[in-house]
Amino acid sequence: MDNDGLAQAKYAGLTFNAPLSSTHADALLARLDVRSDSTIVDLGCGWGELLLRAAALATASHSPDTSTTRTATAPLATGIDTDGVALARGRRAAAERGLSDPAVVSFVQKPASHWHPPVPGVVDRAICIGSSHAVGGPRAMLARLAKMVAGTPGSARVLVGDMCWDRGPPTQAARDMFSDGDDGEEDGKEGGTDYTVPTLAKLVDMCRQEGWQVLHLSTADQREWDEFESGHRAGPREWLLANPDHPRAREVREQQDERERNYLTVYRGVLGFAYLILGR
Repeated sequence: MDNDGLAQAKYAGLTFNAPLSSTHADALLARLDVRSDSTIVDLGCGWGELLLRAAALATASHSPDTSTTRTATAPLATGIDTDGVALARGRRAAAERGLSDPAVVSFVQKPASHWHPPVPGVVDRAICIGSSHAVGGPRAMLARLAKMVAGTPGSARVLVGDMCWDRGPPTQAARDMFSDGDDGEEDGKEGGTDYTVPTLAKLVDMCRQEGWQVLHLSTADQREWDEFESGHRAGPREWLLANPDHPRAREVREQQDERERNYLTVYRGVLGFAYLILGR
């Protein structure tokens, strides 16, 4: 229940739940090469802003019989997430943009690790941004996506985005905040756990090891990070201004202050975020 509006406020200040500008997002989607006959899946989609933009590109040139074909196989675009509030936001946005036809966009409330294509080999485009944890970590994500698009050899494309250490060795405080154990890559393992943040070079190596060709690589710049972190706090901060005496106000204020402090003192300029267009 969200009787106090806090759940709605949580991501209200964000366009994407990642350090990503609209210009950068549109460039990535152009490289993903979404077509009218594509079938796109977004694992851990949140409210599906990137998925909706991809669907809009695909529908701009779709043929009249596309809906009939897709109804029998799979929607053009499917977003999977466990957050019901975020999915409701995505469905509202789809309706506002004329994309609510179930043959065009479908949002599914289910763990990404539990979702499988309704028809084997139907998926040829996939997105997974900031959600590798939902399927077991970066390497597990890359392996899962490889199986998902296995039916389209040579033409499959995926867009992945994940955290990485981008600018030199991280401080111990940053490692402790974003890693669950030692980075076990030196021993030929992925890490102390599957959630250990890799360096950018190791993330790219994982892609190659899982059979992917890296077609394009870019990283979030500092302005994108600052916009993301500010946007992440903006909704709750606005909620605090409107609800200063709410029973949860102190808790929310302390949470937001702690995140802001950690960003400025621990991981700003240290933690990176990579976006890769991969093909196989």
